[in-house]
Amino acid sequence: MYTIAALYHFTRLDDPAALQGPLRALCEARGVTGILLLAHEGVNGTIAGSRDGVDAVLAHLRALPGCAALEHKESTSATQPFGRLRVRLKAEIVTMGREDVDPRAGTGHYVDPADWNALIKAPDVAVIDTRNDYEVAIGTFEGAIDPETESFRDFPAWWEANKHRFHNKRIAMFCTGGIRCEKSTNYLLGQGVEDVYHLKGGILKYLEEVPEDQSAWRGECFVFDGRVSVGHGLREGRHRLCHACRRPVSLADAARPEYEQGVSCHHCIAETSEADKARFRERQKQIALSAARGERHMTRVPGG
Repeated sequence: MYTIAALYHFTRLDDPAALQGPLRALCEARGVTGILLLAHEGVNGTIAGSRDGVDAVLAHLRALPGCAALEHKESTSATQPFGRLRVRLKAEIVTMGREDVDPRAGTGHYVDPADWNALIKAPDVAVIDTRNDYEVAIGTFEGAIDPETESFRDFPAWWEANKHRFHNKRIAMFCTGGIRCEKSTNYLLGQGVEDVYHLKGGILKYLEEVPEDQSAWRGECFVFDGRVSVGHGLREGRHRLCHACRRPVSLADAARPEYEQGVSCHHCIAETSEADKARFRERQKQIALSAARGERHMTRVPGG
């Protein structure tokens, strides 16, 4: 059984490049895979491996400057959810593209999963899903507003165009693990919104702690690893990934004529050329050959 740890922490890292090599070396030595992002604003990522391996990496991260309070969320998988390890340097650990946004200066009020249902049912509360459109499509909270953004960096423009809808409303925001809400709530505070809240630990913590029969969550939650989606109790979901466009597809979607494993789905069949599809078919052939030899093909795993 593989232990999966999703983590992030905002802190000032003066020289992220100096941290990259030792962190990668430790992960490789301990057999830990996944993706870790380092930036001047902190660290973000999801890793998977043995219990001891993941614990060693978490201990290393908490020993970094300002990271002693780093929190993480855990789940498990019977199969390795990542094909490889990536430790990357980035301008931001989650990309919003706003230099005036800094969660260390303040965020919205944290709301524990046990208190979330009562908040979002209040008549003066508007609930906003800060995730990308393809994530929202497979699951969200009952009554939540979908900004229909393709990227998190689109959120400020969406807010500017829609803020008139939220006069005299308290704003409750959520995302997968909490990191996007750290930035989005700081952004709203900077725009003069006073009553801003966000789900502590994100959807993953809610699905872990809130019983299904008491849940306001509908559907499954997209995750950026080989499981593709999870449901209540963080049980692996029923979605698979279109390896052409990296969007989730349901069992019903996979039965559609547009779906060809590794090549296309109904979301992307018109977005790629025949040359692209030929290349994807060759990649899928190599994946099948690797599987037949008992090897793991190093296909790209989504991150962020």
